[in-house]
Amino acid sequence: MGRKVTVATCALNQWALDFEGNLNRILKSIEIAKEKKASYRLGPELEICGYGCSDHFYESDTVLHSFQVLGKLLESPLTSDIICDVGMPVMHKNVRYNCRVIFLNRKILLIRPKMVMANEGNYRELRWFTPWSKVREVEDYFLPRTIQSITEQVTVPFGDAVLATRDTCLGSEICEELWAPNSPHIDMGLDGVEIFTNGSASHHELRKAYLRVDLIKSTTTKNGGIYLLSNMKGCDSDRLYFDGCAMISLNGDIVAQGSQFSLMDVEVLTATLDLEDVRSYRAQISSRCISASRVTPFHRVHVDFSLSSFDDIDILTSNPVQWKYHSPEEEISLGPACWLWDYLRRSKQSGFLLPLSGGIDSSAVACIVYSMCSLVCDAVQSGNRDVLKDVQQIVQDNNYEPRDAKEFCKRILTTCYMASENSSQDTNCRAADLAEQIGSYHLTPRIDLVLVAIINVFQVVTGRVPKFRIYGGSTCENLALQNVQARIRMVIAYLFAQLSLWARGLQGGLLVLGSANVDESLRGYLTSTMTAPCADAQPIGGISKN
Repeated sequence: MGRKVTVATCALNQWALDFEGNLNRILKSIEIAKEKKASYRLGPELEICGYGCSDHFYESDTVLHSFQVLGKLLESPLTSDIICDVGMPVMHKNVRYNCRVIFLNRKILLIRPKMVMANEGNYRELRWFTPWSKVREVEDYFLPRTIQSITEQVTVPFGDAVLATRDTCLGSEICEELWAPNSPHIDMGLDGVEIFTNGSASHHELRKAYLRVDLIKSTTTKNGGIYLLSNMKGCDSDRLYFDGCAMISLNGDIVAQGSQFSLMDVEVLTATLDLEDVRSYRAQISSRCISASRVTPFHRVHVDFSLSSFDDIDILTSNPVQWKYHSPEEEISLGPACWLWDYLRRSKQSGFLLPLSGGIDSSAVACIVYSMCSLVCDAVQSGNRDVLKDVQQIVQDNNYEPRDAKEFCKRILTTCYMASENSSQDTNCRAADLAEQIGSYHLTPRIDLVLVAIINVFQVVTGRVPKFRIYGGSTCENLALQNVQARIRMVIAYLFAQLSLWARGLQGGLLVLGSANVDESLRGYLTSTMTAPCADAQPIGGISKN
């Protein structure tokens, strides 16, 4: 029959400027896609260099190394007989573009530049890239000589075009273009594009999965067609966490759902779909047919390749699935936990130190670390060798295998209740109880001697002794003494982070975790100490107190 296609999309944990590691993960995803009989593979936005390269995008080496990786992909036997769609930066006529590079059998079919930039909130794409503004226009792109020697092509199409294979037509979108009011998929679908692809780098926000799913379902409900979304996962190099959520949709239904919070570096999602379902769905919508008859056509790059096999009558197609959403509580416990794991393994440190006051903020951070430990143990028990290798590197024991979250938490989390004569027994007990429940290695140093020493320095110089308000001191004195306690705790936290493992006869250092929430971060009602700017990471820095 020749109308059933198997397509693959993926979520990859790519690291900024880790060209060798990124290459290996891309090749692994292509290998898995081929094992699942896919004839097309889609990857995330800027997957070759990593999305979070920031001002390294200004360096010509970033583009150069991206082409070197592309060359290795083109030469790899794994990329034969499958259309591969990868993301990377490309310089065209001295202008830098965020591009999809689509290739097949050592030939580049199309370089498609991004047309709508994400430039609000957490994103600053217009700082590094220029949007392609020539709608439905294509130019010749002169390939670097190293790529010419592989592909035997001097120029390739560059611009707003679609791919026409023997059996169907494919069109690309890139991340933000899906969210734009005039998304390219609208006119592409009216011009006969049956498979839409979107390589994305979309970060995690609470309930954002609902928006992604609704956008893609509505896209294929109105226009018909197959829509593939690929996404980054992990923390890349910045404060954001990219949460995967790869998906495939057909005519308004989700037919394949990827995980949102996972420690897998490579996750590949496939679906087998019938192109005839797209054609019959579209043909019965009269208003769509009238609009399609008037649309300005796209430039088509003709590809002598079929996504479907000729004899596919016995191949089963994928059925719709009901998307399973996480609750807000699950998102808060899982998203920051996955981000912390990425942050820890990339830092090459041996764990975390958390000043645990017994209050809600630091207790929430402690629970998120424990959630991370649970995810790690589950991943190891399910056979994830990459996670196990990272664990053994962190604890510096090649024979260690985490089996219990509480035991693993004791190895990598040190909690520290820093008491003074002004601390309550209630908060002390709450911190100790929580530490026991999650299994952290708990310390209780007192800071009174340091506090007295600092006040003595002030007294020697000024001849005055400040007092807390409860002892008759002024507001000025009270605030100064409170801030001194907080800042002492910051210094002690970093001292123990650097030396507490050494004191126990272990190697390595610890990252200090802060417990500032988003309200403190935005409004600034904080002391510049370990609870705010002076910490290595703020796991709840994007979450409100409520």
